[in-house]
Amino acid sequence: MLFDVDGVLTDGTLYLGEDGEIMKAFNAQDGHGMKMLAASGIEVGLLSSRQSRIVAMRAAELGITLVRQGAADKAAEFSAILAERKIDAAQVGFMGDDVLDLPVLTRCGFAASVPQAPEAVRSRVHYLAELPGGGGAAREVCEFILRAQNNFDAAMKRYLR
Repeated sequence: MLFDVDGVLTDGTLYLGEDGEIMKAFNAQDGHGMKMLAASGIEVGLLSSRQSRIVAMRAAELGITLVRQGAADKAAEFSAILAERKIDAAQVGFMGDDVLDLPVLTRCGFAASVPQAPEAVRSRVHYLAELPGGGGAAREVCEFILRAQNNFDAAMKRYLR
């Protein structure tokens, strides 16, 4: 399961200083949802058109090693990921929020987005989160996937002792 960053894992606001990006706000529950998904056996990755040390730091915190930043052509980067892992697009999910994400959203097996996405994106996804980007949308999608694969109860067992 791949996630875009700005607008999905953050609210899309870019905080820029004279030396470039200075801050991003991530939702802790989104991060834990991705960890739960990974613990269930689903590889989690980030696919972003922007380049940011902050994203690399967040990915490392979450144990995410599949991180593709600076992907100006997300379709080409998606194809490269598929080739490296020897899998079909139908086996991969992607959560994006803008028209830059459409080449992947329209090709992957499970496409998800956020309510603040443009209509051109919202109308082309399989799942539209109720919660906003940076505010629980990624966690919502992670739990949706866990439930769809009948893995949610197993994922919750470690918390309900």
